[in-house]
Amino acid sequence: MQSLGAVDGPGLRYVVFLQGCPLRCVYCHNPDTWDPSLGTEMEPKELLQKILRCKPYFGHQGGVTVTGGEPLLQPDFTAELFALLRENGIHTALDTSGNVGEAAFEKVLPYTDLVLADLKFAGEEEYAKYCKGNFNTVRRFLKRTEEMKIPLWIRHVVVPGITAKREYLETISAIAHTYTNLEKIEWLPFHTMCLEKYRQMGIPFPLENTPAMDENTLKQLTESL
Repeated sequence: MQSLGAVDGPGLRYVVFLQGCPLRCVYCHNPDTWDPSLGTEMEPKELLQKILRCKPYFGHQGGVTVTGGEPLLQPDFTAELFALLRENGIHTALDTSGNVGEAAFEKVLPYTDLVLADLKFAGEEEYAKYCKGNFNTVRRFLKRTEEMKIPLWIRHVVVPGITAKREYLETISAIAHTYTNLEKIEWLPFHTMCLEKYRQMGIPFPLENTPAMDENTLKQLTESL
């Protein structure tokens, strides 16, 4: 849990990290969230009490973001927590890869005020190669957010040597703009701050030799997209 985060949705937010992730993205910076058996068990009502202590700091824009790992691997918990938050007038944001079955997101989306969706790649082949995911599953999820008119922020990690090309980012932008509920696109620079974490866990980081994304280059690549 992070009591006051400023980069996971609008305003100041209480950020909840859930264990477990179905993907293995080559640039993942939280490999410690992969294993669903780790972490601290907690009931939604118990977590709500912790969050309510921070409510005065949320203001009109802030609220709670549930992320991971993949929060939709725990749909019952996430749905119950979001329902409780709404009862207490707190804005809910879901940070997800969208790479889950329909039964999971149908439980959570009715209580979701904002979706932060990771659009990791622009096609099925790259999803399979670079994160062991399914592009069509993501598209179904994004379409459902549009049907339910839930505000959508698309996030994309820009990786040197893989996606850091103007034409590629134009494709990502074009896909994002097919959804009428899109509010913004966030271009996130690839970084290597997770290297030490991988070493401590004794697992290789697939992009260990890839340089971090330069901020100025990123700005030039994404200008006017």
